[in-house]
Formats: sequence, structure tokens, C-alpha cells
Amino acid sequence: MTSLIKGAPVVSGATTAPGSGPLQHYAFFYRDDEGYRDSVVDFVRGGLESDEPVLVAVPGPNLELVRAGLGQDARRIRLADMGLAGRNPGRIIGGVLSAFVDEHRGRRVRIVGEPIWAGRTDEEYPACAEHEALINVALGAAPAAILCPYDAARLEPAVLTDATRTHPVLAEGTQQWPSPAYTDPGAVAASFDRPLSEPPDDADMLVVDPRTGPRAARRLVYGVAERAGMAPARITDLLRAVQELAVNTIAHAGGAGLLIVWQTDSEVRCQLQDGGRISDPLAGRLPPEPPDVEHGLWLVHQTVDLVRIHRRSDDTTVRVHMRIS
Repeated sequence: MTSLIKGAPVVSGATTAPGSGPLQHYAFFYRDDEGYRDSVVDFVRGGLESDEPVLVAVPGPNLELVRAGLGQDARRIRLADMGLAGRNPGRIIGGVLSAFVDEHRGRRVRIVGEPIWAGRTDEEYPACAEHEALINVALGAAPAAILCPYDAARLEPAVLTDATRTHPVLAEGTQQWPSPAYTDPGAVAASFDRPLSEPPDDADMLVVDPRTGPRAARRLVYGVAERAGMAPARITDLLRAVQELAVNTIAHAGGAGLLIVWQTDSEVRCQLQDGGRISDPLAGRLPPEPPDVEHGLWLVHQTVDLVRIHRRSDDTTVRVHMRIS
């Protein structure tokens, strides 16, 4: 069988599912550092031999494995720490993947993207898995090969099972095969829209409406963030996000919503529940067009560490997380 990693071939029957196209999207299962390094380096060098622009966006320790394995060839590719670039999974499609594809229009690109690692929290994971499914929607027509490594030795079995639902092709070592579990990526993404954990009973609350307005929302959030000891620059980013959510609620979601704010050991969390409906699963994940329109949910994704959205038949809750330090 042709090596997946070296040549990244299209697998017969693997691109017949809804949302598929020129994109080749692989879940690559690895079990140790050596297997990770050798396979990813082989995939990267296959791109270089084909004169394809290459991006490797993986967590810092794995980034160093790749850098060491490539040697001088590391200078020929783009390297990014996914722990920073993809801290909020909602930023990855627009800020990392699509940006690289757009930068090299007219050329096929090769990307290694690792958004899911053993250190991800239970709060982060549904957003990560939703992101993986939505790659097939947002980039289905893109001339790109995207390899997504999964640590089969440390990740939970359920996470590996989910990877078979979000990737058309699976790979391990030099073996690759169409995923029998892959299906409509939009429906799979929707399956990760899960109920949010309950806020604590002592959380601060505010009805956001035209009378209270975004200013009252900012004032409430500022007080909680300042008491938590959050740095001023991070408070500013959090206030920008809450401002956008409040404006959207007043202008587009019936005019009123409930803002709840609280502190955990490591974060400040703010959620706004209103009667609106965010029907586009890619809302906020791609830059707005034209660029001078209201940034809205895009700006929210750019300024906080995590965005979770839970949709019900009669309301939507958007929760944002910001680390205290």
C-alpha cells in the first residue's frame, strides 16, 4: 500500500461523504514520540518534494519533535504552536487553516494540525471535536491535505472514536483506510452542541436589555475580573467580547438576555442566554465579509480562550472563558 504519510494519496471511496471535495482530511493515530516524529516528518517532506507550502501547527512539545526531526528543512515550512494559536478551538479554522490556504491561493497546501491533546479539559473538548467536523464544511473545496495527529496512548477511547466520525480517512503508521464512521460533517458537528455545565449558585447576574445596555454588562464583568486578579490587558479583551455579545442580544435576539458571570480557580466565565438563534455552525469561525461589517462573534472568538455555544429550539447560550493569568 502507498504510504499515507509520504504521498498523502486520495483513498478510493473516502471522499464520497457529504461536504467532501478536494480536501484530504486524515486522523493519524500515534502511540509514541518516535512514531509521531517519523510520520509527521515524512508527511512534511512529501509536501516539500511536491513543492507544496507546508504548515505544522501542533502543541509546543510536539512542535519541538518535528523541528528536530526536520533539521534544516524546518526553515522551509511554517511552524506554529497550537497551544497558543488554537487555545480557543474556534480560532483555528479562520485564523490558522483558512488563512494559510488563502495565503497560497492557486497552490495545493499541506497542513499538520493537532487541536486535541491529552491536556485539553472537558469544557474544551466539545469545541475541539466540533472544530474537527467543521473543517470538512469550511475547507471541503480547498486544495489541501490536513493531517490531524491523535495520541492513541493517552487520549480517551471515546475521543479516538469521535475522530473516526470527523475524518474521512484514518491512518496509523503507513496504513490508511476510509473511515466507516464518517458521515455528514454538519450533523456530526451539531452532535457536539452539548448542554453546558450549570453556573454556581452565587454567580453574578444581570438582565441585558436596552435599558441596562452593554455598559452595565461591561461594568459587571470588570468587577468580577478585577477581583479575580486578571491582568488589565486580559480584562480589556474580555470586556470587548462581552460588549459584542450584549450588542448582538439587544440588536438581533429579541432585545433582552440574561448575563451570568462567575470565577473559577483559573478562569472568569461569562455567559449570555437570549432568544436568538445562531443557525450557521461556522458563525464566528471565519472572518466577516466584507471586512468593514460588524465583527460580532468573530471578535468574540479572537479575544477569549474558549467559546462554547449551546443552541435549543427557543434560545441560545454563548459562554466565554478567560484565564485569569
